[in-house]
Amino acid sequence: MAEENQSQVRDIDIGTEMRTSFMDYAMSIIVSRALPDVRDGLKPVHRRILYAMSELGMAPDKPYKKSARIVGEVIGKYHPHGDSAVYETMVGLAQDFSTRYMLVDGHGNFGSIDGDMAAAMRYTEARLSKISMELLRDLQKETIDFVPNYDGEETEPSVLPSRYPNLLVNGSYGIAVGMATSIPPHNLGEVIDGVQMLIDNPDVTPLDLMQAIKGPDFPTGAYILGREGIRQAYTTGRGSATMRAKVEIEETNNKARIIVYELPYKVNKAKLVEKIAELVRDKVIDGITDLRDESDRTGMRVVIELRRDVNPSVVLNNLYKHTPMQTNYGIIMLALVNGEPKVLNLRDMLYYYLKHQQEVIRRRTEYDLRKAEARAHILEGLRIALDHLDEVIALIRGSRTTEEARDGLMSRFSLSYEQAQAILDMRLQRLTGLEREKIEAEYAELMQKIAEYRAILADEQLILGIISEELREIKEKFADARRSEITVGEESIEDEDLIPREDVIITITHTGYVKRLPVTTYRSQKRGGRGVVGMDTKDNDFVEHLFVSNTHQYLMFFTNKGKAYRLKAYEIPDLSRTARGTPIINLIQIEQGETVNAVIPIENFDSEQYLFFATKNGIVKKTPLDDYSNIRRAGLIAINLREDDDLIAVKLTDGKQEIIMGTKQGMSIRFPEDDVRPMGRSATGVKGISISDDDAVIDMDVVNVEDDVLIVTSKGYGKRTPMDEYRIQSRGGKGIKTLNVTGKNGPVVGLKVVKNEEDLMIITASGTIIRTSMSGINTMGRNTQGVKLINIREDDEVATVTRVEKSEEVAGEAETEEAGE
Repeated sequence: MAEENQSQVRDIDIGTEMRTSFMDYAMSIIVSRALPDVRDGLKPVHRRILYAMSELGMAPDKPYKKSARIVGEVIGKYHPHGDSAVYETMVGLAQDFSTRYMLVDGHGNFGSIDGDMAAAMRYTEARLSKISMELLRDLQKETIDFVPNYDGEETEPSVLPSRYPNLLVNGSYGIAVGMATSIPPHNLGEVIDGVQMLIDNPDVTPLDLMQAIKGPDFPTGAYILGREGIRQAYTTGRGSATMRAKVEIEETNNKARIIVYELPYKVNKAKLVEKIAELVRDKVIDGITDLRDESDRTGMRVVIELRRDVNPSVVLNNLYKHTPMQTNYGIIMLALVNGEPKVLNLRDMLYYYLKHQQEVIRRRTEYDLRKAEARAHILEGLRIALDHLDEVIALIRGSRTTEEARDGLMSRFSLSYEQAQAILDMRLQRLTGLEREKIEAEYAELMQKIAEYRAILADEQLILGIISEELREIKEKFADARRSEITVGEESIEDEDLIPREDVIITITHTGYVKRLPVTTYRSQKRGGRGVVGMDTKDNDFVEHLFVSNTHQYLMFFTNKGKAYRLKAYEIPDLSRTARGTPIINLIQIEQGETVNAVIPIENFDSEQYLFFATKNGIVKKTPLDDYSNIRRAGLIAINLREDDDLIAVKLTDGKQEIIMGTKQGMSIRFPEDDVRPMGRSATGVKGISISDDDAVIDMDVVNVEDDVLIVTSKGYGKRTPMDEYRIQSRGGKGIKTLNVTGKNGPVVGLKVVKNEEDLMIITASGTIIRTSMSGINTMGRNTQGVKLINIREDDEVATVTRVEKSEEVAGEAETEEAGE
């Protein structure tokens, strides 16, 4: 006995044994617990829950059943692990803030976005959701393989048929041994469109697929900043998406408040509110006076009240920086392919899903073909029996036993065992004429189906056509609108070839809302018209800047604090005429007290061009344009301002032109640009015009001797004066009178160099815009009051003016619109 035991002892290297055992354990975790299958997007526990519910008959049209019963079924038959783990997994499938398209229809308390736990499983009930039935559809038609369960007494599906691409649609998250997966959810309609693209063009690339699949679509909505991280994930399998809460800045009673109504995915609202309160208490964020959660069953609403003297954009920026209101979602597109973990790009994921569907359709068709052929075989036997009815009856009546009758039928009419048995089982009512017709009709229909099934199995394109049609049906039934809006990101790189080159109007409001819209939005009107509402401004907000650009141009933003920022015009959101716009703080990182005072469209940063600056106190400066070619998102210093001064205008020049400046009290000066030598970015500049204590520079423009000078006042008066009435002077003088300012016309708000071939757009403080032909404005002398250009209410005034190219669509008879129409 001792010798026998000694013979079973083996010498094993402990290092080798540890490596082997650990790899066995790791692969077990990877395959059987942590990673989803690329075909149905489910981990084993998810698949087992859905299958167990299906076996319990818990369809969407059936009554709810206790969650405890479901959990018991799952752990008893398929998943020998803890009941709490199974229940928590099922709860996640029933939460609309966790799962983009819920697979379980829960009834009762299934938790909240505040982190509240679901009620105990004995209290809650559940059933399958409608869309989960599409994952299980055709399961009983031998479309997939069944494998033994953990004790070998039951079988379970190795994968579900998954009639839509669930891995991308609902995403997946899991940590295995030495690897992890983090696949974000997507919009069902977009993903199905991507599969259709792959069906139509097998050589489609991940970048091509991005035309259909824009990016992740999280159940909680919110913004996704930029596409570069998404592009990396879709092409390499690894990337990231920066998510930002959706907010709105409301202004009431001269106070502002920030309303948060959508949060990034997986952010706990209650913990976010606690974090904000902690930051306020520790004085990390200043200016918040009150914080409350007003969310209810209709939606989320977190209110952040601000002090009167703070810039809401600055507070918002700090909230993005210090709280989960802005977070990064790391994307690792790792899934099991034939039981092996692989990092996949976007096309790979759709390709393996499509291959799975081809296999599902093929096996389903083979199953239907077998069933149809078996039924047709029986019907052929019944037809033979009906054709020889008297002889069959006689044979059966003359037989002593069923076996003798069956053998006799098989021998006499060359029937199979199944056919003979079917004849013996046939009821007498099938002998009627009407029943015979039914048999013939059923047989003809079956033969047609058999031909169709054989054609499908012989032609791969027919299989792809079936997949395409069934996906289209699912899209029509379950697809919804995108929830997560993709906006400009900090490192956003757009494919400009996909963006049409066209002229657009950019508007920026006093409180910092920006938008882009087509030039043709506004029709030309006669002088003196009432105008058309240009955007829905709120409280005391109004449009301060309006200019024409091209979608592919750079936009250089200059603020009153002398800083410069840069965007591409197409990065400005394209919105409707009446939309308020997007907070500019979401696009550029302006600081507290900064407002945009000038915006210049730039094609390229040419060293032969210059930026010419003018400040409120009459200081001017000229700097080469290429000094501004490297502008970070946080901006850079464009001009060093003296105390109590603001930057009010910036123009692009060639360094050899003439400059004209105008003041609020109707003074102006014209001088050669050569009077100002080129200076560096951080220089302060030199005096351009001397002004009195109650005056300020309101505008500056570049001279064209063939054009006129347009003056517009706060009460809607204006005039054109020939340029030759403004003599050239030396820089730094007091200038000459350009308009006689009175109580009737009000102070000067705009000075522009104009020509007949342009239109003029005037914007009032209430947001009303009028577009009128420049040729309709009378030419007058310098020292006059001007004529009425726009009729405005007593409580309104002109905020800003701009020139636009005359549109061919508005040439001819101009028409007038009433404000608000």
